[in-house]
This record gives sequence, C-alpha cells and structure tokens, in this order.
Amino acid sequence: MSGLIPQFGSVFLTLAAFVVALSIIVAIHEFGHYIVGRWSGIGADVFSLGFGPVIWSRVDKRGTRWQIAALPLGGFVKFRGDANASGGVDEAALAGLDAKERRQTMNGAPLWARTATVAAGPVFNFILSIIVFTGVFMARGVVSEPLTVGELRPLPVEQQLLPGDVILEVAGQKPPSFDDAAAFETFMSSLPVEAQITYTVERDGQVVEAQGPYPYPAIATRIVPQSASYDIEMKPGDVIQRIDGAPVFAFDQLKEVVENSDGRPLQLDVWRAGEELEFVLVPRRVDEPQPDNSFKTQWRIGIAGGLFFEPAVSTPGPLEAVNAAGAQTWGIITGSLSGLYHMVTGAISSCNLSGPIGIAQASGAMASQGTTSFIWFIAVLSTAVGLMNLFPIPVLDGGHLVFYAYEAVVGRPPSDKALRLLMSLGLAVILSIMVLGVTNDLFCP
Repeated sequence: MSGLIPQFGSVFLTLAAFVVALSIIVAIHEFGHYIVGRWSGIGADVFSLGFGPVIWSRVDKRGTRWQIAALPLGGFVKFRGDANASGGVDEAALAGLDAKERRQTMNGAPLWARTATVAAGPVFNFILSIIVFTGVFMARGVVSEPLTVGELRPLPVEQQLLPGDVILEVAGQKPPSFDDAAAFETFMSSLPVEAQITYTVERDGQVVEAQGPYPYPAIATRIVPQSASYDIEMKPGDVIQRIDGAPVFAFDQLKEVVENSDGRPLQLDVWRAGEELEFVLVPRRVDEPQPDNSFKTQWRIGIAGGLFFEPAVSTPGPLEAVNAAGAQTWGIITGSLSGLYHMVTGAISSCNLSGPIGIAQASGAMASQGTTSFIWFIAVLSTAVGLMNLFPIPVLDGGHLVFYAYEAVVGRPPSDKALRLLMSLGLAVILSIMVLGVTNDLFCP
C-alpha cells in the first residue's frame, strides 16, 4: 500500500490533503442544496459534514442541526419530511402536518422548488470552480505582450538575458503572440535546435543581442501526479541533459524520444540545482484528448515543459478572468464527458477512471507542489463532482431531476414501487463504478 500513496511528508499529510479537498467540495455542494431549499421554502432538519458518529453539533434558530461526523467521506442535508439522509418519504412525519407545514417539506413542496433545490448542489460545485479559477488567473496574471523576460529559471548553461528584457527576435525571427498557441508552436518548430541561440532584445530602451539557451529546453516545469516521472521522484526544475547518452537541448527532442520509445526504459542524465543525477524511466501509455474530442494513445512520462524563463505577467481584468475561468470549467466538463464516452465504447482504456485511492494520490501530489496547485486541483475536482452528480442515475441528483422531469410531463411522480426499484438499480451502478475505480487504483499501471 505504501507504494500507492505518494510521500509528500507522510501518509498522514496525503490523507489530510484528500480529506480537506473532499470536505470543501462536499460542503459547497450540500450548502447549495440547503440554501436554495431554504430560499424555496423547504426546511432542513440536519446539515452534516461526514457520516457516522457525530463529533460536534448545534441547532440554529430555524431548527436545523449543523453537525460534523466522524467519517469525513461525504455529507448530506436531511430535509423535513425525508425518511433519512438519502431522501425518501417519512409518511408518519407527514401525516400530522397541516398544509403550511407540509409545504416546508421536500415532498410537499411544489415541483419547481424541489427541482431548484436538487439542481443547486452541482451548480454550486461549478460556481466554486469558476470562483477558484478566476482567483488563480488574477493571482498568476496573464503573459504580457510583447513577450518579456520575468524570472530566469536555473539552468546548467550560460544565460545572457536579464529580467525585463523584451524579446524582439529569436534567431532572427520575430515571435508571434504568446496567446496564439498554434502560431507560437509553428514559430518554435522553425528555430534551430542548438545549445545556444541569439536573442535580440530591448533592454533599458536599447536594442541589444544576447546569447541564451533554446527557448523551450528539456526542463520539467511541472511533474504530473501518478506519472512515470513522479514515481521515480523527479522534481520541478530538473533539466534533462542526455537521453541514453545523446545530448538534449530542446523539450521536443525529449518528447520525440519518449513517443517513439514503445515503452522501453530510458536512461536520463538530469541536472538539479548543480547536482548531476541519473534516472531510469519507463514511459507509460496514456490516452490523450484531441481537438475533435477523440482520443489518441501516446507514450508519456508526465513532465510538462516551458520557456527557460518565467514570462512577465500582467493582471487580467475581472471580466477577462471570469471568462477564462468559465472556459476552463467548460473544458473540464466536455473533456470528462468525451473521456467517459470513449471508455464506454472501448476506444480508450477503463484505467482512465480513478477511484478514491487515485484521488487521494492526486490530492497529495498537488499539495506537495504548492498551495496554488492544490487549490487548482480542488476546483478541477469540484467540477468533476458536480458533473458526476448530474448523471441521470437514481440516487444521484441527476436521477432525481429525471424523476421530476417525468412528473412535469405526466403530472404525477413515479410510483413508490418504481422508485424503490430504480433506486436499487442506481445504487448498484454507483457501487459498480466505485469497485471499478478501486480496482483501477490497485492494478492499472
């Protein structure tokens, strides 16, 4: 088991990161149900973070018991008239209520109020993601135009560029906008792959030439959790100098070798803060989404690259940041749906589905890479949780919304017998998915 859980300090801290991430997401999700239910005239008996024995609780002036339970693996809101935390009808409790009191229960509320209350949980998850992404974009900033050197990354080669230099030309070519990914990629592919390149820069109002490394050297700016490079304890800032003894100057050289490796072990000579290290790394098959929403299988090692310097940034306006955050959230939703579709059709491996162990691994890995990475991960996971709850599976919010849609069309809810059967089937589906996820965590490469 110790090999399954990343070591960023201790197993305790890894599990703590998982609990913190899950607790925040569940709290926001359940608060969405609670507050919209309250606004819609539906009262809540219990708001619980966690399950099992109650550690702490208090009752507010509205009669809602707020509590923290011992098992921090979820939460629930028990509305008035519900038989239990999962819902259902408490016939005995409803029998003695008058019309006004019955209106304050989930089952006695009008269809619009029930629909809004159930939908609010996933919606609040999406709102959390957009708020977090917006904050991160505003804190990180966006790359300034024209491209300007911010902080230089440590490299084992001579660097004559200085912070504040405005990049006018690279090897005699003018760089396009950094925001135009396709044009920038074309520009990079046209540059000579050499250890040193001539840069024309504006420095203190003068145009000068300076020598520097290839713009995208083989440097790890980020290590992907649960990847081959993460498992052998490579670190952000590692510079790959040689692969199987052959010199490497550009990240694309590293990428080409990995993609053509067919999974064979690679010998990496790495520079880390002045120290020379050797690693043996085995690339892994990864199913990657494509622009047309298809998937392509590639060999990957889990290293993200970047420029040899941190570009200078400017703070985006609130509207620009919100738009970028919305696009980020929508991209996660569409990518997740595409991945699920391709798993169901067999186009990609079911190993792409992670269970609780995998999520705990990712939580710990992102926490080990800093507060910003961990907060970003919470936003990604919040979007995933919101989307999952919208799936039309009984026992999930999406299943309840399907029942409400049926009621809106037919004029009456499904029969109790049908509901019990569908709930049992839905629970079986959820348990099957959980078993598959755990199996993947334990046995998938």
